[in-house]
Amino acid sequence: MDTRVSELFGSGSGHNSGSQGVGSNPGNGFGMVPKKASAKNNKRAKGRSSRNFKPSNNPPYLPPEAEEGNIEYKLKLVNPTQYRFEHLATQMKWRLQEGRGEAVYQIGVEDNGMLVGLSEEDMRASLKTLHRMAEKVGADITVLREREVDYDSDVPRIIAEVLIRKVPDDQQFLDLRVAVLGNVDSGKSTLLGVLTQGELDNGRGRARLNLFRHLHEIQTGRTSSISFEILGFNSKGEVVNYSESRTAEEICESASKMITFIDLAGHHKYLKTTIFGLTSYCPDFAMLVVSANTGIAGTTREHLGLAMALKVPIFIAVSKVDLCTRATVERTVRQLERILKQPGCNKVPLVVGNTDDAVTAAQQFAQSPNVTPIFTLSSVSGESLDLLKVFFNIIPPLSNSKEQEELMQQLTEFQVDEIYTVPEVGTVVGGTLYSGICREGEQLVVGPTDSGQFHKLTVGSIQRNRSACRVLRAGQAATLALGDFDRSQLRKGMVMVSPEMDPTICWLFEAEIVLLFHAKTFHKGFQVTVHVGNVRQTATVVAVHGKEELRTGEKAVVRFKFIKHPEYLKVGAKLLFREGVTKGIGHVTKLQPVSQYQPSHSEDEEA
Repeated sequence: MDTRVSELFGSGSGHNSGSQGVGSNPGNGFGMVPKKASAKNNKRAKGRSSRNFKPSNNPPYLPPEAEEGNIEYKLKLVNPTQYRFEHLATQMKWRLQEGRGEAVYQIGVEDNGMLVGLSEEDMRASLKTLHRMAEKVGADITVLREREVDYDSDVPRIIAEVLIRKVPDDQQFLDLRVAVLGNVDSGKSTLLGVLTQGELDNGRGRARLNLFRHLHEIQTGRTSSISFEILGFNSKGEVVNYSESRTAEEICESASKMITFIDLAGHHKYLKTTIFGLTSYCPDFAMLVVSANTGIAGTTREHLGLAMALKVPIFIAVSKVDLCTRATVERTVRQLERILKQPGCNKVPLVVGNTDDAVTAAQQFAQSPNVTPIFTLSSVSGESLDLLKVFFNIIPPLSNSKEQEELMQQLTEFQVDEIYTVPEVGTVVGGTLYSGICREGEQLVVGPTDSGQFHKLTVGSIQRNRSACRVLRAGQAATLALGDFDRSQLRKGMVMVSPEMDPTICWLFEAEIVLLFHAKTFHKGFQVTVHVGNVRQTATVVAVHGKEELRTGEKAVVRFKFIKHPEYLKVGAKLLFREGVTKGIGHVTKLQPVSQYQPSHSEDEEA
């Protein structure tokens, strides 16, 4: 975390950027403020350890407090009157609602962002009041960090950063999805096994055994399918996982915040599964795991490119540091920094070396898509795993409560990603609720079938993270039991929607695309596998508008036609296509609904 970060965030916030370090980021934590002076002298780890404020005539600042959002500045909270206390509690409720159950309070900071600080006695009294406020609104508080400010004053004054988190009620925990990417054998499944089971690995892959779904995965040690793992944090910020022989249901009951890891395949052979996991499960963040001893190899660059093409914020975990020397680890980190700073990436790498860095990284990562935290850790020795847990505990959701409310008011739309048959339950579908609310017993229609039809069905029971749930809200992933509904009528890529919705299904659609890589030229008649959300199907290029053919790096509007069956698409949806070494990205610009499309006789004969 050196001067580059300060320069990136420090400009244009209206104060003297030399005294303020990180500027234009609300609530980024005051740990960054003194960095500028120390980072010039010691670029790396030395700079991270010296974090006390240097006496200076220019008071350090945070950016002014924002009216919206979940960050609140309070100068002090000493003995408020009953009326003031009620007002403060209502304000806390609002901040918690804005952060979907989480808020950050900066104590000892004025509303304009000036770091004034409090005496130790006032700070204790303020934290006591904060605790009472949290109890009133049904939340817990955790002091993330305290810092001394000593500009123009002989008496040391303290500022504190406090995380307030709501105690879960009726399963309304905050759920963040993290896709885990990286080359084969980089230690993805092992890292997840250690985080979710609470036990370190033995160096021979014991921790990952619980994550594998197939015998051949256990035999080869390679993930080939998408598996889900959960890591919970309670309202006090403590880890809740499968240690102490808890069940998934117990984790859901005691967790206020849940991280759902989507373990994806690293091997090139399973690339289509990895792309499907990234497009259809809508992850909030992606964790790229890089092995310290092999560095950037195999599919690492490709996975980084995929996450960036789909605009998924990414952070990096350098694993297996116990196997190599410090110099090798630093070489891998430098290699990553070089790639992240390239013009195509334009990222700002941020190496996390202590708890303070982890808190700062979590807050900045959520506010600026350019910041990329880098953790160096080991699943065998447990080195720096606690920093990764601190990061997961503090990381806020990307969407605020307002966006969530708007999605919930729309009509129900559930994307089908997985289909199972469960004994004594019947047909079960897994996927993500894209919009609306879904309840047990709800009547929905599912489709489109090969002929473009939708069938009626009734939702039986609902399960989230392997525990029963009555109501499903927009953005949540779950499995729905459909009773004796015929499984042969279902396939991946279908949607279950409210009967009032008139879904547009199409054979033909247009998309504005960029050809990322192609060996020869891309022209009419070319066939590619198209990924749009949970839809994955081969499509033929019917026309390239305005051009005869496309070469690598060129842009165009292209008309595609699905080969097997019509699909439900939306205008504006992100699109990714591939065929061998050919790759391209873009977005859907126009749909031609089935009713407007008349197939020619030759197509009928082919069918």
